Amino acid sequence: MGRKLNAVLALGIAYIIVTAAAAVDDKGLSLSGTVAAPEKASSLGKVAGGITYHHVWPPMKFGWRIVLGSFVGLLGAMLGSIGGVGGGGIFVPMLTLIIGFDPKSSAAMSKCMITGGAISTVYCNLKQKHPNLDMPVIDYDLALLLQPMLMLGVSIGVICNVIFPDWLVTVLLIILFIGTATKTLRKGVETWKKENLIKKAAARQSEQSSEENEYTLPPTEHDAAAEKTKSSDEAVSIWKNIYWKEFGLLAFVWVAFLALQVTKNYNAICSTWYWVLSLLQIPVSVGVSMYQAVGLLKGKRVISSRENKQGSPKAHQLMVYCFFGVTAGILAGMLGVGGGTVMGPLFLELGIPPQVSSATATYVMMYSSSIAVVEYYLLKRFPVPYALFFSSLAFFAAIVGQRVARKVINLLGRASFIIFILSFMIFVSAISLGEVGISNIIHKMAQHKYMGFGNICEYDA
Repeated sequence: MGRKLNAVLALGIAYIIVTAAAAVDDKGLSLSGTVAAPEKASSLGKVAGGITYHHVWPPMKFGWRIVLGSFVGLLGAMLGSIGGVGGGGIFVPMLTLIIGFDPKSSAAMSKCMITGGAISTVYCNLKQKHPNLDMPVIDYDLALLLQPMLMLGVSIGVICNVIFPDWLVTVLLIILFIGTATKTLRKGVETWKKENLIKKAAARQSEQSSEENEYTLPPTEHDAAAEKTKSSDEAVSIWKNIYWKEFGLLAFVWVAFLALQVTKNYNAICSTWYWVLSLLQIPVSVGVSMYQAVGLLKGKRVISSRENKQGSPKAHQLMVYCFFGVTAGILAGMLGVGGGTVMGPLFLELGIPPQVSSATATYVMMYSSSIAVVEYYLLKRFPVPYALFFSSLAFFAAIVGQRVARKVINLLGRASFIIFILSFMIFVSAISLGEVGISNIIHKMAQHKYMGFGNICEYDA
């Protein structure tokens, strides 16, 4: 199995490099933001490290680009909703190669689409129960530990989006995404095998029970009423299915970050107050995560959806979880992808069921992506009409994806397909984003353009 996976990885990397090199020869693609799309696009000059960066925003008019981009975005939002990854790995290449945005504007637009899809997905999940336990499908204790760290990482990632050169971002993306996709695929295969064993055991048990039931009495009216009550209890009210204390703390972090970002917008970049307001995000996020971590260490709180609940998690384990939360946020803010690309595989490694992993990752991602949208809006990184259109598209596509996922789970009796979709989305993200990044690098090298680090203090929004 390991050799097959390594062969797939090698082929994937080779495909990225070959297609990227071929794409550079296609003059119709607007890869670096300096090659005009067929339609006349508005180009806004930004300063990064003393070099003018051109933001390319194509005019919004009906045509084959909008139709094809909408179809790809629809598919990406559906799969992203099921896997809990948002779909940024499909949105960014679609916005760059099909619609004609420059890479940095595509990342900002992608966060708008991720936010739209996450909001509708979370609404669908708020009234759903855990597949095995009497608790919501969203693990609020796990979300409270990681969401503040994820939002802190997003703020750092937005700054890195301005500073980091494309070649460094591309290298980090390919290494991380392919490694994560491989790990997730192996987890999916492992879960599939466990489901096979469970199905075989259930089949044997049903055969034995069918023989015993031949001599049992038919159900009484009381049993029928009890069964009816049980089935009606499955449709839980949203108000009863939310842990309001944890929800309130998560909302507090979001409001605090929003207030700091809006206030920071009224100060000059790199001024004293700019950095003071930026650094104030650290005590807000770290404080809430530490509050939750202390509760978990003392046993006052528990991550109930974990399969292995023997004892409280260790301090070093919680530190590692928080580190991954910050890392996921940095990648989300820097690349325009959802934090679920890292959070989803992490939750699965913790023993979280696939349905809970997807729902919790999307719930956490809703807060972080919406904050990123606010930051990008204040930086004037995307056109509002395009953002409203594609966000609405992702909103409704995610609802369809959730309904399809539940029907497939009920039909197949397997939740492992969520893990396979997660692995597929991460692998596709590595190929598509890697291809766009390498194409951009080759184009800049051919044009002898600046490929070093940018300077946030010289960025003119």
